[in-house]
Amino acid sequence: MYVVIRKFNNMRSVAEAARRAESGIGQVLKAAPGFRGYYVFDGGGGVGGSVTFFEDRQTAIDANEKAMVWLKASLADLIDGEPEITLGEVLVAMTPEG
Repeated sequence: MYVVIRKFNNMRSVAEAARRAESGIGQVLKAAPGFRGYYVFDGGGGVGGSVTFFEDRQTAIDANEKAMVWLKASLADLIDGEPEITLGEVLVAMTPEG
C-alpha cells in the first residue's frame, strides 16, 4: 500500500477547501483503481492537508498528478504556494479489526 500526503501551510479556509475536496477531487480519487482511502485534515493556523492511500505506487503517482491539476483549478483562491508532498510505501498498517 502507498500513501500520498499533501500539506498546505497557508490556507485561507481549510473548512471550505475540505468541502470542495469532498465533492470534487474526493469523487475522482474514489473512482481510481486501487483507491483505499482519502482524509482531509485541519492542522490549525492555516495549515491543512490530505492523506490518500492506494494499493500501488503507480496508482498513487497518477492520482497525485490528477489531484494537483484539480487543486490548482479549484482551490487557487484558498491556497498560497505549492503543497509539501510526500509519497511512500506504507510499512505498517494497523486497524481496529487487525
